[in-house]
Amino acid sequence: MEIVAANTKQTRKFAEEIAAKLKPGNIVALYGDLGAGKTTFVSMVTKALGFSDRVQSPTFVVSRIYSGGNSTSEIKYIHHLDLYRMQDSTDIKDLGIDDYLSQPDSVVFIEWPEVAEKYLPEKTIRIFFEILSENERKIHVQNLH
Repeated sequence: MEIVAANTKQTRKFAEEIAAKLKPGNIVALYGDLGAGKTTFVSMVTKALGFSDRVQSPTFVVSRIYSGGNSTSEIKYIHHLDLYRMQDSTDIKDLGIDDYLSQPDSVVFIEWPEVAEKYLPEKTIRIFFEILSENERKIHVQNLH
């Protein structure tokens, strides 16, 4: 699944399509350069799932949790991790990555997941963001069924 989004409206529509396919227990790894739109995309998906919290980058706090999606959704929590400052697998273990990856009523979004690859299950949904121009992004999704 892939899109070249020329603007925010197209990205939001794609985020809504992704949100409609997410299930509790899904882990979503987000890849892309700084400024590629990873946090913005998480915000759009979170809103599409009925969460009203304002999504902020968890870069300095590493983890944020959002609760209270729409009442018809089985997804009760969104865990949003940013591993940009994590150096190695010891940092990842100290974070308690196993606890995050075993949340049956949640969706877990992980920005900068490279340092945690060995902990991610095979079924992890992977979304790749490529900056094509100031407003244009290529977004490629793997493993979303």
